[in-house]
Amino acid sequence: MGKRRSRSRSQSQVLSNLSKKQKKHLRDFGEEHPFYDRVSGKEAKPQICKLSENSDHSDSESDSDSEPEKISEYHKLLATLKNVSEEEEEEEEEAEVDSEEAQSDSSLEEEEEEGEEVWEGKKGGKKAHVAPSGPEDKDGQAPSQQSAAEDEFTDLNHESEFSLETNFLEEESGDHKALQKAGASAVKASEDPFLQHMNKELKEKEIQAVTTNPKITQQLKWPTMGQLIFSTQFRTLETFKPPKDIDLMTLCLQKPLYSTWPKTNSQFLSGPPKPSGPFSPLQKELFSIMNSYRDLLYPERTALGNGEEIRHIYCLHAMNHVLKANSQVLSNNSKRRDKKPKAADDDDEFRDQGLTRPKVLIVVPFREAALRVVQLFISLLEAGSKKKIDVSNKKRFKGEYGSDPDERPPNLKRPEDYDAVFAGNIDDHFRIGVAVLQRGIRLYAPFYSSDILIASPLGLRTIIGAEGEKKRDFDFLSSIEILIIDQVDIYLMQNWEHVLHLMNHMNLLPLDSHGVDFSRVRMWSLNNWAKYYRQTLLFGALQEAQINSVFSKYCVNYQGQVAVRSIPMTGSISQVLVQLPHVFQRLEAENLLSVIDARFHFFVDKILPQYQDAVMSHTLIYVPSYFDFVRLRNYFKREELNFTHICEYTERSGVSRARHFFLQGERQFLLFTERFHFYKRYTIKGIRNLIFYELPTYPHFYSEVCNMLKATGGGEEATWTCTVLYSKYDAQRLAAVVGVERAAQMLQSRKNVHLFITGEK
Repeated sequence: MGKRRSRSRSQSQVLSNLSKKQKKHLRDFGEEHPFYDRVSGKEAKPQICKLSENSDHSDSESDSDSEPEKISEYHKLLATLKNVSEEEEEEEEEAEVDSEEAQSDSSLEEEEEEGEEVWEGKKGGKKAHVAPSGPEDKDGQAPSQQSAAEDEFTDLNHESEFSLETNFLEEESGDHKALQKAGASAVKASEDPFLQHMNKELKEKEIQAVTTNPKITQQLKWPTMGQLIFSTQFRTLETFKPPKDIDLMTLCLQKPLYSTWPKTNSQFLSGPPKPSGPFSPLQKELFSIMNSYRDLLYPERTALGNGEEIRHIYCLHAMNHVLKANSQVLSNNSKRRDKKPKAADDDDEFRDQGLTRPKVLIVVPFREAALRVVQLFISLLEAGSKKKIDVSNKKRFKGEYGSDPDERPPNLKRPEDYDAVFAGNIDDHFRIGVAVLQRGIRLYAPFYSSDILIASPLGLRTIIGAEGEKKRDFDFLSSIEILIIDQVDIYLMQNWEHVLHLMNHMNLLPLDSHGVDFSRVRMWSLNNWAKYYRQTLLFGALQEAQINSVFSKYCVNYQGQVAVRSIPMTGSISQVLVQLPHVFQRLEAENLLSVIDARFHFFVDKILPQYQDAVMSHTLIYVPSYFDFVRLRNYFKREELNFTHICEYTERSGVSRARHFFLQGERQFLLFTERFHFYKRYTIKGIRNLIFYELPTYPHFYSEVCNMLKATGGGEEATWTCTVLYSKYDAQRLAAVVGVERAAQMLQSRKNVHLFITGEK
């Protein structure tokens, strides 16, 4: 009894010697926190637990002289943390609550001092950037975002040490032995796809021959995904068949995913038809490709249909990869301690890391999507468990990435797909690091201490910066092993240049070491071959040339690439409900680069003169590209034509005036951009004549705009017209509008003009 009292008194004394931040960390984490000054020996801004100068000095001396490390009071407390009485914890919590209420105005400043928000997304994300970053923005950023990006930059020297051991309390945790045992057994499993992929050693001859080897392709047809094209430049094609019935135990999942996945995925297993295993038919085929570590382009994601189904399956794959990688590192840490130091350093068996710690990058367009991804990760780690995992900064995360349902106007009528895409918090400027710990998840982890990065293209763009900028960094992209770009079609409506900029900076050699132990780095990573091991997963709703170009140019995984090429036989023109003649006019162009100029001259010389008569008033010109919009706007101003315009940068008052002038006939032409329609979906009244300067990016936009003529009224259907410009380079968009068979006939025909009539009675 006396021993217990003395231990309780000693613990109370140690608690009294800790700072407020250390006490808060003990309550939130219950485990050792990364110490950012281990390498430099200097006090760092992101550090939560401030060590004394003596302890820092002893750490550096013990590292150099191989002497036993002195144990600080903080570490002594950690060793006996489980014995701290509940009364003392409650007292500490009450004291913390009182102090936090007294200092509520300065709470955000205290969080910044703790370094929890290194490179995080800003909170003011309750509204959408209706004017997405575009050609008129400086350096590819909206003006309001440039200053925010500057504030979020931190000194890169203050990032934590790379070793995974800094995120785990190994000696004091009894559960860690079980984790090591599980990791060791997984390492020995030769059939594990993770090990087969990551441990494969490519030869230099294979790498050199990539640029000259012809791409071998194979066409496949799977029951659910349909037509697939499997290609590779590294080796002959293997037999690649659709999966049959899947048993979870044969998938080499890491614990606890065996038990948590069925519950997390239960909403997609109800049928009909009811799946026979833990996956829906689509998930089964997708995971078969993901688990083989092949690149994948899936252009049939729908916001109303399979969007959440796909998000669940790629979150399972990402978490499984991270748990396996961390388990392998921790298992090898244990093995290295059993060997002599020099022998362990020279042993290639322990090469299990990249040049930086982040392994998975998930790119999503809005904060709402990031919120759902994090919620899935939490569910995958704690579903079915009696005890919830520790999630640091959870309340703050919900505040910054969540949304208030009352903010949406109650009478706002929009299409169902619009409501699904723009649900929740639709701010598009954010990034957040996620560290997977032994007993939980740490949100807002510094990038170099994170396992998973979740960000928008704009959020990454403000960190990567441009050449010549002082504050820029992209080293955290050097060892990304899985790149997931979800809802890739939406980036065409935001700023596609940000995606290209990101891809150009993927898997480059870092400019700084960031505390990595080079004896643990895989040889293919040191050889700058990481891009040949990176798995890229693209999910979107379109068969679009720009997306296909990224997939073919930047995806060079040695396992091969799989692209879904199924195109619906019927086009969106069948959804046009009004009686309307559609005149498709084909323009000729010598090559892809000359299409832009050829389209402009064709429109100005042959199309526009037909609509300048007063009889052809109320003409809406639908322009998908912002660059084409600016060119047409300047031409109309120069020729002093009677027109108005609406684009994604037009203020609300300007939009109201333009709609009013067009409806009343005071303006003969209305230039109308696709991105404005994407973000607003307004119904434009008064349309009598339609001109599609180019086929829409989204095929259903074609029928939506045509159906706006119903709002005109007046019984003038006989005078309505619709003209569409296209070229042979618009084959995919044309097939999505008129159907595959009709598109093929139109492109092969000698005639340049084709007529369709919809809505006949």
